[in-house]
Amino acid sequence: MNLSINEQKRLKNKYGEWAIVTGATSGMGLELTKQIAAAGFNVMINARSEAGLIQLRNQLETVYKIKTVVVAADLSTEHGIEMLIDISKNYKPGLFIMSAGFGTSGLFLQSTLADEINMLRLNCEAVFKLTHYFAKLFAAQKRGGILLMSSIVAFQGVPYAAHYAATKAYVQSLAEALAIELKPNGVDILSAAPGPVKGNFETRANMKMSLGMEAHQVAVPILKALGRKKSVWPGFLSKLLIGSLSTAPRWGKIKIMQTIMKGMTQHQTKTT
Repeated sequence: MNLSINEQKRLKNKYGEWAIVTGATSGMGLELTKQIAAAGFNVMINARSEAGLIQLRNQLETVYKIKTVVVAADLSTEHGIEMLIDISKNYKPGLFIMSAGFGTSGLFLQSTLADEINMLRLNCEAVFKLTHYFAKLFAAQKRGGILLMSSIVAFQGVPYAAHYAATKAYVQSLAEALAIELKPNGVDILSAAPGPVKGNFETRANMKMSLGMEAHQVAVPILKALGRKKSVWPGFLSKLLIGSLSTAPRWGKIKIMQTIMKGMTQHQTKTT
């Protein structure tokens, strides 16, 4: 699945020559990078692995004939955030995609504090700092788009992924409010809340997903919604899950998500 020519032109005309994508070497970030490169954007790509970024840069420049800038930086650190911002000042980005992030799962009492704090810094603090910077930049130029990655777990508490769901609730709430605040400044904010997507996320979060969408099934609907909607539930599975939860009371949603997440984490054999 790819963006249509008309959609590619719309995005390029609306947001300009340069886009920034974090978490660009895997999963959703990789697919979003390829889609916007196909639309003709020059891209600044970020991830922790310089080798992975260089490999991706070579592919993008060969296939799509675009300019690519590599920023190898860990955005869960202050240094990494500052590096991305400083390098971006040499260009004129009009589109910022915050795809970097990860999840944890399992019982809260068995979580590792260092891992959870690292997730909090990346999923929330880095999202806030980078969104604040690029929102001000785009507002000053009266043009820009910001894509933040939420999740279907953002809309209720989720046992067995309590802290991860809480970080995504933060992203969802922030995006919903900023979409309204920044619209008069010519800045589009989109919150994308997909369901399970196949890729590295599943491995790092230590989950086993019996169902999952391919990244391209999710990336295209997200980019089509950018500039048109404030939130999007991309892909059939996302819509099915959200629809199934929509009529349940909040306590019912929590119980449903408990059952789903327990199934994804039952291979974790630790006991309290």
